[in-house]
Amino acid sequence: MTTKHVVKLTAHFSSNIEEIERFLLEVEAPQAFDLLLDELADIVIPNLERFPGIGHLFLEQPRRSVETSNGTEILKRKLEDIGKNGELREYVWSHYLLLYARFDTTIYLLSIRHHRQLSFDFQALWPASS
Repeated sequence: MTTKHVVKLTAHFSSNIEEIERFLLEVEAPQAFDLLLDELADIVIPNLERFPGIGHLFLEQPRRSVETSNGTEILKRKLEDIGKNGELREYVWSHYLLLYARFDTTIYLLSIRHHRQLSFDFQALWPASS
């Protein structure tokens, strides 16, 4: 029998959910927020409870810059400070990227972003000339 893991939400994750709600209201897609909450409760969290290794190992991604290498080392140390045998993983589904930490039988949801929140706002970078 497989051990069922406990999934806990962090304050940062909850803050991200609020940001996503504001973002989806701005783009006039409130029904997408309801769908996000339904998918989290009915699909994502149950998947993580049963299959905690479903996400890709975040710290094993290729490092293509000095900044990324330095940031990865800092994350590794922070993870080790929290507990032994910790893993930082990312879970991609639908329109979202979720970052979570796994320690033994506990999973902490750390961050979530809508894929459009990950893109650059080119209009704000280069406003129309007057």
